Amino acid sequence: MAIETFSKDKLRDVLVRSEQEGAALGHFNVADQTLLKAVVAAAADTKIPLLIGASEGERDFFGVRQLAALVKSIGQESDMPVFLNADHTHSLAKALEAARAGFDCVGIDFSALPFDQNVARTKEAVQAIKAVNPAILAEGEIGDIGTGSEIKEAVQGGKLSTPEEARQFVEATGIDILAPAVGNMHGMLESMVQGKTKKHLDIERIVQIKRAAGTFLTLHGGSGTEDEDFRKAVAAGINIIHINTELRVEWRRSLGESLARDPNEVVPYKILRPVVDSVRQVVSSRSRLFRGELVRPGAVASVA
Repeated sequence: MAIETFSKDKLRDVLVRSEQEGAALGHFNVADQTLLKAVVAAAADTKIPLLIGASEGERDFFGVRQLAALVKSIGQESDMPVFLNADHTHSLAKALEAARAGFDCVGIDFSALPFDQNVARTKEAVQAIKAVNPAILAEGEIGDIGTGSEIKEAVQGGKLSTPEEARQFVEATGIDILAPAVGNMHGMLESMVQGKTKKHLDIERIVQIKRAAGTFLTLHGGSGTEDEDFRKAVAAGINIIHINTELRVEWRRSLGESLARDPNEVVPYKILRPVVDSVRQVVSSRSRLFRGELVRPGAVASVA
């Protein structure tokens, strides 16, 4: 029995349409209902489809079925396509848990293993989640871009993906979406948070990988990337762009401001309402950028 999806549209159809339009879908991670409300509000503001993502840690905190139920409710009440992805799933059991909960996409991540083991375990997971629901999109990952959507002292990762690896991996595993290492990195350096430095992508490598893989491509670790690099990456073949650390930085900054504004305030929704609004603005700005829309200077200055 096919599991009901959260949106009236299919994720594959939206990705195809976005690629034809020269656009990419923003993927925004949530760990609680405050972040979820902000992401959903941004989708309503912009009328742009997006992916809501949750890593294993975020899903454990939120609750896998609880998050799925909330996003399903949102999809039923809204005409705007909003999809749910099980980000960075490191075991077959966790992949099946997300598939059975009704996630639209499962990001299978065995990239820390040697290439052959990555292939074998990704293929096993793809077959398992497709047996639950053939409509689920399966993502696989190659290369090394570090771990953790947090503020870091030094650059992580370094092993970039090659076109030949991409071709072999897609053919051997049956994935629908490939996440390569092309100069991206999870998390942000302190200098990126301060706006002094930016990440830069290997655009030509993206072009070559897209040609070799012939499938949808995801850019993980997008936070702190130069805007022009995003535009070039989408033109080169990136279909999904992940933003997480920028949201977390803005969540903490705006929460601190809200708490300091009135030290005697104890009503949660009054404290959190400005946080939702601040994070919503970051999501809206990024979503518009990924569709090629002009974003006013300083639109994400609060995280830069």
